[in-house]
Amino acid sequence: MNEALFYTIISVVAVSLISLIGVFTLSIKTKLLTKIVIYLVSFAAGALLGDVFLHLVPELIEDNSFTTQTSFLILGGILLFFVIEKIVHWQHCHIPHNGGHSHPFAITNLVGDGVHNFLDGLIIGASYLVSIPVGIATTIAVIFHEIPQEIGDFGVLLHGGFSKSKALLFNFLSALTAVIGGLIAVLASGIVPSLADYLIPIAIGGFIYIASSDLIPELHKNFQTKKSIIQILCLVAGIAVMALLLLLE
Repeated sequence: MNEALFYTIISVVAVSLISLIGVFTLSIKTKLLTKIVIYLVSFAAGALLGDVFLHLVPELIEDNSFTTQTSFLILGGILLFFVIEKIVHWQHCHIPHNGGHSHPFAITNLVGDGVHNFLDGLIIGASYLVSIPVGIATTIAVIFHEIPQEIGDFGVLLHGGFSKSKALLFNFLSALTAVIGGLIAVLASGIVPSLADYLIPIAIGGFIYIASSDLIPELHKNFQTKKSIIQILCLVAGIAVMALLLLLE
């Protein structure tokens, strides 16, 4: 458990620091940033799906813990992320764009992002409870998903009336909920030993939902042949990275 706690803390802190990436995008023109982010979105989709089907699902099957209950928990994970989006109007805004956002919307986005980051922390902590390699793979998948999301969230806060310094501060504070989630997942496992058996299927459902409902639809907004080919290659690259991480196991 101590080893899992150590790796979890490092991972969730790293994920939280991704929220500061917005400051590095200020000097990049919106048109160029849009081109870069869409390929990151594609890579993230591949990484999330690769983590699900190459790491998380095989671990459940190998431990003979994949049952009908597991299927219900996976569906529950999909439903959970869907409900969160409905309740807090969670919008990723992956692609930076011009246009005004109201201040209340920016605050709503912060709340939704905080809930999302908390769940990411739970998922990362639960993954390290399974094994260190699975935890590393899940952390990498989350990080690549967080990069385009945090760029978008930073833009939303700026459009919502926040100054650059306040946008960075509040985005970072929202990201710190991942640390809370990670600590709860690992420490609570001492009280509920089978906690990972419940959290991992929920994580699988969440990752499938994020990749298929949030990320991949962004890739269908442009049908130019060259861009589509690059997006496909980036998606495959995301899966390939997860496949290479199997060498750690």
